[in-house]
Amino acid sequence: MAVSPSAVRLQRCVVSPAGKHSASLIFLHGSGFSQLLWESFKYKPGSQNERSFSEGPSAGKSGGMYLSASVSCCLTHAGEAIGYAALPHVVSEEKCKEAEHLESIDGMRQVLTELIDDEVKSGIQKSRILIGGFSMGGCMAMHLAYRNHRDVAGVFALSSFLNKDSAIYKDLLQADGAFPELFQCHGTADELVLHSWGEETNSKLKSLGVSAVFHSLPNLYHDLNRTELERLKSWILTKLPGETDGQNK
Repeated sequence: MAVSPSAVRLQRCVVSPAGKHSASLIFLHGSGFSQLLWESFKYKPGSQNERSFSEGPSAGKSGGMYLSASVSCCLTHAGEAIGYAALPHVVSEEKCKEAEHLESIDGMRQVLTELIDDEVKSGIQKSRILIGGFSMGGCMAMHLAYRNHRDVAGVFALSSFLNKDSAIYKDLLQADGAFPELFQCHGTADELVLHSWGEETNSKLKSLGVSAVFHSLPNLYHDLNRTELERLKSWILTKLPGETDGQNK
């Protein structure tokens, strides 16, 4: 069933920056979670200048990721509305070949575009916006950036993949100009979204002109851990330079 943009009201967990708002990070969580489960934004203990983004399901065992005070974070869902056929409960190579539910995906792209437009209207340049997510959220982030918003600062996809015949690949084949850099992480023990699927997605996007990095996390299942978040943090601070410089402590 297609998503009607007018019928969708995004549930959000927004962390406003403690200092001047100069950049925004939009994180899309995966299917089966709510913003309440991922609502772990808080001040870093003992600091007035940094915020913490904790990694949701693994927060208790893995700690958090600290972002500079100038970056506003918005956690929202790509969620069930994505209608993404290829995330199986039973791993199968055939699932990776299934067609994307483009009506649902495109409806959600429109809804999320409104979120990005709101950031731009508030004074944030597109080149200071990062989009990413976990699992289905990472997939949605790639659809959003590579099909609609190729002028954002970058894209990150954690434990995510694209179908073998994804619309993203077709769009990039016909596109000109530079594409936002992709940061990917994937656990080698992931039994829901296979590590090889993430690798294949990364390789395919590289072949189409996307600058992409891929980090393998040994023995990690369909989850996040501290190592992954520390690497993501470093990448974020690299992609959003300027006021964030010197705050990566």
